[in-house]
Amino acid sequence: MEQAPQQPSGFTPNLKILKEPLGFIKVLEWIFAIFAFGTCGGYSGNIEATIKCNDEKNVTTLSIPFGYPFRLNRIFVEVPSCGNQSSEKVILSNDYSAYPEFFVTLGAFAFLYCMGALIVYLGYRHVYLENKKLPVLDFIFTFLFAFFWLVASSAWGKGLTDIKNAVSTENVFKNFSICLKASVCRIGELTAWGRLNVSVIFGFLNLIIWGGNCWFVFKETHWHKKGEDQNRDPGEAETDRK
Repeated sequence: MEQAPQQPSGFTPNLKILKEPLGFIKVLEWIFAIFAFGTCGGYSGNIEATIKCNDEKNVTTLSIPFGYPFRLNRIFVEVPSCGNQSSEKVILSNDYSAYPEFFVTLGAFAFLYCMGALIVYLGYRHVYLENKKLPVLDFIFTFLFAFFWLVASSAWGKGLTDIKNAVSTENVFKNFSICLKASVCRIGELTAWGRLNVSVIFGFLNLIIWGGNCWFVFKETHWHKKGEDQNRDPGEAETDRK
């Protein structure tokens, strides 16, 4: 009497899953999550402001640093004054930290989830297929990540627009009383926004990838397999059982 082959137990490496959409897309999600929070978190910029009074030839240049998480209301600028008046401390703008922090946190959690999922796919594939709950949980989390990427990317895109407006010439100088008297009051060199613009793009790319991956994860659930069995011809099902 032949014995049924024993099912593998414990960690069993299987790299073939990387050639399938389920594993390949998960690797892409892992990489894109790194680019998303990496291009946003840790960003630092600088505003060069030039001020010249009407009755003076000397030009004062202010260097105003700012960066992630963009709490501009904590940036105090020492603004010079014209004449014999003392200098004043001015707050740069508002607090915009909620948008980028949510975006970066989501990227970090997506990165960690992809690592955990890849470990299961590559080493515990047999457990994943035998356990009905794991594919369902994987599908639920994949769907939630897709939804939160939509929210986070949209919010961060709006937040980035607000930050750009906040450090524009008009808004930086609106709280500087000296600019009402100065002949020259303008923004000079400003750090490029390319890195932050790319972070928003990667956010929406993550939305597309995670949203598309929902289908491939759903195919692993017993919901989809049960529907396939119901739609199959009875003769084909009988042949498979034989």
